[in-house]
Amino acid sequence: MVFPATATLAAEYLVVPQLTSGVPAQTAAFRLGGDTILPAPSAPVQSSAEPGAAELFHTFLRLGDERRSWGFAPEPSVGGRPQASTAASPPGMNTLRTFQVCAKIDCSSFDRVGARVRALKTKVAIYVDTLAPAGGLDSTALDSIALLFDQKLYAIDTSAFGRESDIDSNTVVMVLMTNTVNKLVTAGQCTSSGFVAGFFFGVDLDPAFRNDSRSNKGEIFYSIVADPAGTLSCSHPASDVQKFVPVTFIHEFQHMISFNQHVLLRGTNGEALWLNEGMSHYAEELGGRSYALSPNARISDCTIGTTECRFYAGDLINAYQFLDSTNKHFLLPTAGIGTLAERGAAWLFVRYVVDRYAAGSTMADWNTVTRRLDGTALTGAQNIASVTGAPFTTVVSRWALANYVTDRGGVPPELQYDSWSLHAVYSSLHTQNSTIFPKFYPLVPTISAGRAVTLTGTLLAGSGIYHRATQPAGDPGFTLSFTAPSGGPVDAATMPRLNVIRLQ
Repeated sequence: MVFPATATLAAEYLVVPQLTSGVPAQTAAFRLGGDTILPAPSAPVQSSAEPGAAELFHTFLRLGDERRSWGFAPEPSVGGRPQASTAASPPGMNTLRTFQVCAKIDCSSFDRVGARVRALKTKVAIYVDTLAPAGGLDSTALDSIALLFDQKLYAIDTSAFGRESDIDSNTVVMVLMTNTVNKLVTAGQCTSSGFVAGFFFGVDLDPAFRNDSRSNKGEIFYSIVADPAGTLSCSHPASDVQKFVPVTFIHEFQHMISFNQHVLLRGTNGEALWLNEGMSHYAEELGGRSYALSPNARISDCTIGTTECRFYAGDLINAYQFLDSTNKHFLLPTAGIGTLAERGAAWLFVRYVVDRYAAGSTMADWNTVTRRLDGTALTGAQNIASVTGAPFTTVVSRWALANYVTDRGGVPPELQYDSWSLHAVYSSLHTQNSTIFPKFYPLVPTISAGRAVTLTGTLLAGSGIYHRATQPAGDPGFTLSFTAPSGGPVDAATMPRLNVIRLQ
């Protein structure tokens, strides 16, 4: 790539090498060099921190949805026919039911759980484990959560993504708050790498498992129970559970809707891991926006501790981790690679797609895009290309540039986030908590003179590596060579791309 001479003014360019094929988990070693090309060794993948048990569990579940395979074969049919559901109406208050609940992070064993309906609304029934620890959510708190699901969160998800299934004909989504979810991680794992707040399990809906004793054959969201004394794992006071369960529900409910739209209605596999997670984190954002006076307004602040911020604070933290080290994280991960930072990348990408390809800026305009993304037999990069009408390589390349240049004056609209002032938001979060957000903005490219660029590393599918190349006034021009470490071309199957935008 040839950069022209400068006259009386200096120039500066942002250069972002990237793999843009849309194929998950691709990697490619590269070298980006200025005028003097020097031999460079092939750089290995710079691994991010090993994901914890909770993150491994969620990756296992979503890959199961994508492949319709959860590590065990369906049990044989009884009499060759699917078992009919015994439910045909909503359960009554205090009704007792037995559930099978995944008891390990690879679902290699299940617990038999007895639970009673403790709260019931038009769209949701909350069951609580009969063996739940003392000091849990009282009837008032449970009713408040059920009312929130029924009157706010259900409508947000179904408006944005489409309808869930109702294979048991009971007209409600069931929430099972059970000890088994708490015990998926030990107290030590909970403290060091986090816990499982809740989950959706595709086996409960997959037609191939309708005769399987491990399937509960209905629409269920599994949640932890309050455990103030930490008798099951780490301590979870009732007040904390009441705050974070709604955020987890709106996230997991999108997974349930997506499974219905892709698998049950269209007979295909589930959505790709990375896009499925991006959509669910986008659902969290919508939950937070529902508390604002103008839900579709551009966000320029996140005040820690407010209900609005609580819904999407996790998205902002995950995105910060991604932007702070894009060279270590995929946009398009696959088995065993998913991290919280990659969830942040997926949320940013979905948010960018909605901003750029919605017909307008109303919530209805946004919902049209996300309903099309869920309501299709296509998945992953093909889904994005179909909905946007643009090649995936174009969309992902512009997204990569937007992550740095958004909010800056004179930047083309296609390189902007319309709904977020990301620089302002992260500056505010840095002021509020510089421990979690140590930089005013997490994405800080390396910098050198253009002719002195010597950038090497390993590109990870979808993500870019950021560098600023400077050029003084009166410079005769320079060249950059983007190659494999050997000097040959980067593997064409990865669709390598060098994105460039002039900053000054």
